[in-house]
Parts: sequence; C-alpha cells; structure tokens
Amino acid sequence: NDSTDHAHELVEVLKGTPSKINLIPFNPFPGNEYGRSSNSRIDRFSKVLQAAGLTCIVRRTRGDDIDAACGQLVGDVVDRTKRLAKKKQR
Repeated sequence: NDSTDHAHELVEVLKGTPSKINLIPFNPFPGNEYGRSSNSRIDRFSKVLQAAGLTCIVRRTRGDDIDAACGQLVGDVVDRTKRLAKKKQR
C-alpha cells in the first residue's frame, strides 16, 4: 500500500476532509514476510499527498539500528517468552 496509485486513492478518500497524515515506515522483524518501503518510494507517496494540499509528515524511525524500533522489542520479548516456556516443559 505504498504506491503512488495508493496515494492518489487516499487523496480521493480524504477529499473534503481536513487531514494530517503521518507516514510511518514499517519496521521489519524476524519471521515477517514484509519489508520496509524504500525512502524514495515513501517520498514519492508523500509528494502526491502534499501536491493535493494534504499535510503529510514522514516519521523517521529511531532505534531500528539496534532492533529497538517500534514493535521490535515486543517481538524479542515474545521470542524469549516462547523459548523459556519450552525449557520449562522439558
């Protein structure tokens, strides 16, 4: 859902509705099939929204270099919890 076609669809959906859009890049994590959109793809998406007069902010992630970005720590905790549960079953 990061193509310019999707951006144009979003513009149509929001037409006439005062809006502020926060674009938050996906933070990949182990075992997930999805990847993060490239910065250029995110920028193109954002420019379509801005050209239509919508306020659009691209939130840059912090902490992803140490696997501590949004949602990543939770995944790590879940993984550890599953491993501990398996050890207790033995």
